[in-house]
Amino acid sequence: MSNTNTTDERELGQAGEQLSTAPREESASSVPAMGVIGWTRWFWRQLTSMRVALILLFLLSLGAIPGSLIPQNSVDEMKVQTFKEAHTAVTPIYEKLQFFDVYSSVWFSAIYILLFVSLIGCIVPRTAQFVGQLRGRPPGAPRKLTRLPAYTTWRTDAEPEQVREAALSILRKRRFRSHTVDDAVAAEKGYLRETGNLLFHIALIVMLVSFAGGQLFKSEGGKLIVEGDGFANTITQYDDFKSGSLFDNDDLTPFSFDLQDFVGTYERSGPQRGTPRTYEARVTYSEGADGAPKKKVIEVNKPLVVDGTKVYLNAHGYAPVISVKDGKGKEVYRSSVPLLPIDNNVTSTGAVKVMDGYKGADGKKTQLGFQAFFVPTFAGNGQGTMFSQYPGLDYPVLALNGYYGSLGVDSGLPQNVYQLDTSKMKEFKDSNGDKLKKRLRPGETMKLPDGAGSVTFESVEEWASFQISRQPASGWALTGAVAAIIGLAGSLFIQRRRVWVRAVRGTDGVTVVEMAGLGRSESAKLPEELADLAAALNTVAPTAPEPEPETGQPSEEPAEGAEK
Repeated sequence: MSNTNTTDERELGQAGEQLSTAPREESASSVPAMGVIGWTRWFWRQLTSMRVALILLFLLSLGAIPGSLIPQNSVDEMKVQTFKEAHTAVTPIYEKLQFFDVYSSVWFSAIYILLFVSLIGCIVPRTAQFVGQLRGRPPGAPRKLTRLPAYTTWRTDAEPEQVREAALSILRKRRFRSHTVDDAVAAEKGYLRETGNLLFHIALIVMLVSFAGGQLFKSEGGKLIVEGDGFANTITQYDDFKSGSLFDNDDLTPFSFDLQDFVGTYERSGPQRGTPRTYEARVTYSEGADGAPKKKVIEVNKPLVVDGTKVYLNAHGYAPVISVKDGKGKEVYRSSVPLLPIDNNVTSTGAVKVMDGYKGADGKKTQLGFQAFFVPTFAGNGQGTMFSQYPGLDYPVLALNGYYGSLGVDSGLPQNVYQLDTSKMKEFKDSNGDKLKKRLRPGETMKLPDGAGSVTFESVEEWASFQISRQPASGWALTGAVAAIIGLAGSLFIQRRRVWVRAVRGTDGVTVVEMAGLGRSESAKLPEELADLAAALNTVAPTAPEPEPETGQPSEEPAEGAEK
C-alpha cells in the first residue's frame, strides 16, 4: 500500500502538492541526529502543529472549570473565606493548586502563553506560504489523469485548441483560477478554505490578546444608592472596587449620576406571583465634570454606557427612614438605612447605628444600635411568620430591638454595615425585664425605657445596587469571536479542489478530451462538480460517434485516456 501511495505522489507531482498550507509534522522517529538543535527543531514543529494547538485550547477550557465552580479571590474574597471555613479538608489542596486564583495561577498562565506562541508559530509561516500560492498559478496536469479520484473522458470532432479555449472560458465563469499549460487547462478553486483557516487562527489570537488586555486594564466596582442620592466615578465613591494590575486611577471615565426613582412592579397572582414585571432605575447622569444632565432608565441587561464604562442594575431593596430622639426629645439621628434582602420577597435584615450625638438618661454620651428586620408585606399578627409575603410595599412592618454601649467602630477595624457587634453593648429591657423589641408601622414610635428617648419608623425609601465596570478590550474580543466563527465555517464547508482539462488529437485524428479533479479529501461534491463541468463543455465539444470497425479487421487501439 505504501509503495502505491509513493508511486501516486511521484506521478501526480506538483499537481497534488500545496492544497494546504499546513506544515508537515515530524514524528520523534524522524528527528535528525543533530543533538540539541535537532530536538529544538522537532519540539518547535510539534508546538506549532494544529494538533498541539487544539490540545492546548482544550486544556485552557478544562482549566477554566475550577475557576467557574470554586469561588475566586479576584471576584469575591468573602465567598472564598466562607468556602475555606466550610471545606477545611480540601482547602490546603486547593491553595497549593491555586484553585482560588485560577486565572492568575502559574499553570493557567503557562497554558495561555503556550497556546499564544503555538498559534503565532503556526500562522506566520502558513500566511507566507498562502500568499505565495495566491501569487502563483495552478500546477500543470499530471501525466496520467486516470489516477485521480474524479475522472471522465470522451471523443469529439472539435479541434483541441477550440476545446481548451471553451474549457478555459467555462472555468473562469465559475470563478476558477485557470490558465493553459501545454496541452491542458489547469484550474483551482476554494482558496477561501485556507483564508477561513487563517482567519480562525488570527481571531483566536485577537481573543487571547483581548482577554489578557481586559484583565490587565479592567476596573470593576459596586455601589448601593438610595433614591435621591448619587454617585461620582471616583475610587472613594465605591463600596467595593477591583482592578487589573496595569489599571491607573486616571483611567476612570469621568461621569456622575443620581438615582431619581426606582420602579418595581410584580406579578400579583398565579404561580409566578412576586416575579418582577418592571425593574427600572431612573437616573439623571452627566458626562465629564460639567456635562449637561441627561435622563436614562437602567434595566437588567440594559446598562448605562458612558465612554466604554457600563453601569449595570444589580439588585434592589428597601431603606426604612428612621429617626432617634434622646431623653430630652432632641432628634440626634435621622437617616434612611439600607437593609439586605434575604429572600425573593425582599424580607430584609440590617442594623441601625447611632454613633454620635446621643446622651443617655444620665447625660453621658453613648452609642445606640438596633437590629432591624423589615418585611414589605407583613402576613399579619398571629399568622406564625414574620417573613414577607410579597416583594411590593403592601403592608410594610419594621421589627426593632435595641442596645446601648460601644459599637466598636472606634477600634479602627472594618465592620459589616448590615451587622451589629453587641460584644460591648447591653440590651434595652422593657418593664417586665425582657428584651425590648417591637413591630412598627410607618409613623409609629418605640419608646426606650427609663426616659432614654425614642425610635420612630418614619417612612420607606428604596435603594438600587449598581455594578460599574470597564473592560477596554471587550469589543475586540467580540470581534474576534465573530471572526473565529466565520473562519471556522469557511474552513469546514469550503473545499479546495483542482480541475484539469486535457485535449489532444488521437491517432485516428479525433480529439480526445480528458477531465479530472483532485481535492484535499474524498468528497461527493467533487465528482458532481466535475460532471457538471463536463456537461457544460460537452455542449461546446459534443461527443463524436464511435467509428464502425471494418469487417474482418481488428479494431484500432484507442488513444490513451480515451477509455471510460
